[in-house]
Order: sequence, then structure tokens, then C-alpha cells
Amino acid sequence: MRRSILFTIVIAVFACGTAAAQTVGTIVVAHGGDDGWNRQVIDIAARAKTGGPIEVAFLMGPGASSYRFQDAAQKLVKAGVGQIVVVPLLISSSSGHYDQIRYLAGAAVKLDDVMMHHLHMAGLEPAKVNVPMRVTRAIDDSPAAARVLAERALELTRNTAAHALFIVGHGPNEPEQFAFWMKNLRTLADSVQSFSGFADVRTGVIQDDAPAEVRAEAVKRVRDLIELQHAATKQPVVVVPALISKGSITKEKLPRDLAGLPILFSGEALLPHPLLAKWIEERVADASATALRQDHSSR
Repeated sequence: MRRSILFTIVIAVFACGTAAAQTVGTIVVAHGGDDGWNRQVIDIAARAKTGGPIEVAFLMGPGASSYRFQDAAQKLVKAGVGQIVVVPLLISSSSGHYDQIRYLAGAAVKLDDVMMHHLHMAGLEPAKVNVPMRVTRAIDDSPAAARVLAERALELTRNTAAHALFIVGHGPNEPEQFAFWMKNLRTLADSVQSFSGFADVRTGVIQDDAPAEVRAEAVKRVRDLIELQHAATKQPVVVVPALISKGSITKEKLPRDLAGLPILFSGEALLPHPLLAKWIEERVADASATALRQDHSSR
């Protein structure tokens, strides 16, 4: 009888440990903005069905101190997860903010003084947890994002064969990051054209954080391209932002940057489209599958 009871206890403990190891917690990390901006991130994370608990963290803004990365990680560990997948809800995997997320997740990343200062101001620091953490890619050239951009464009016109489409992004300052952004944006543009049938699809960035003269030149390039598209089609150009959520860029800066151009523009961003929840699920599933393959290969 004693052996039977002992055996049952051992099996139960082993089963609990296996279940914990298989339970994946997720942290969705976004840049952060005003309350409305942040609420859309929180809502889309809540809609994602990953099979485990999900927390949200912000890097900057008024919500950063209330949704700290290290606190999110501790909550997931207390919930019993065996691993954590960190999903950066950013447009690009080549940016200072993406490096911040990798740093917070424990990667050996050296941040510049500005990026480190931002983290300190928000009270953010690397999570000290005893479970593995894996950071996924950001949006980059995701087909899900292309679908959302196509739907945003189709909300402005259904006569796609007659109109050109311009996808405008935020953009980085550094040349290497700029090349990475543009490569992925062009892939997105090709996918959007395939999904929607627009006569011409082009893309560009306004380099919003660059010095004033650099940003002004980036805006001029965007305006020139839109004018060329209009000259070719003789129709207003549909302009869609490749941005996570609506904020000052979509509401104030882009309307000012593009003022006077013959465009159709609503400023609708990727959120709150439900496909972003599916995108989170896919990123978590891919990271979990990779971890499982690595675990099997190391045995």
C-alpha cells in the first residue's frame, strides 16, 4: 500500500512539473502611448488565445510604470508557466525599442544612453525569473499585417484598379536599420498589392525621430512618390499608415506632412484589427515549436 501511495505521489509531482514546463506565458510588449493607444494593445492581447496566460508591458508613456516588464514576467511565473514568450508589438525587429525588449528579456544587448535612460525613467529593468524567455520577431513582413493594411486601404476605395496605394511608416534613423525597414515594407507592399489589386503600391518612411532636416527630407521623398503615383493614375492616392495604433502621428503629423496632396487618408492603424490577435498567437506558437525542437535536439 505504501509503495502504491508513494508511486502515485511521484507520478502526480512529475505530471505537475511536465504541465508547468509545457505551459507558455506570453508578454506582449509595445511602445506605449496615451490611454487610448494603450487600451487597444491591452484589448488585442486579451483576445489572443495562446493556451496560457498573457500579460502586457509598455516601454514608454504614462502606462509604462503600471505595466512594467519585470512585473509581467513575475506574474507569469507565479501563475505556474514553464517558459515565457515575449512578443514585441512593434513594426520592426530592427530598432532601439526592439533591442530594449531583448535587454529586458535577459539578452546581452548594449543599449545606448538614450534607450537606457528611457527604461530608467519608466522603472524598467531585466526580469529576474527562473524560466526561459524567448523574444519573437516584431511585425516585419508578416502576412497578417499585410492583410490588415489591405483591408484598411479597401475601406477607402474599392476601385483598386484605378488607384495607387502608398504605405507610410515611422522609420528609424540609422542606415542599417533603414535598410531592414524598407526591405520588409516592400515585402508588405507586394503582399498588399496581391491581396487588394491596387494599380501601384509604394512605401516610404517619415523618419519621425530624426533631426528636423533629415525628417524634412524624408517627408519630401514621401510626397514626391505620392505625386508621381497621382500623375500616373490621375486619381487620389490611397495612403495607409504602417503603425501599431492611432496617435499623434496619424492624427496630427501625417495630416500636416501630407497636406495639399491629392490623397484618401483616414489614419486607421493596424490596431484594433482582430488579425493582430491571430498574429500574436502565431508568434507564440512558432516560438514554442522552435523551443521544443531545440530541446529534442539537445537530448
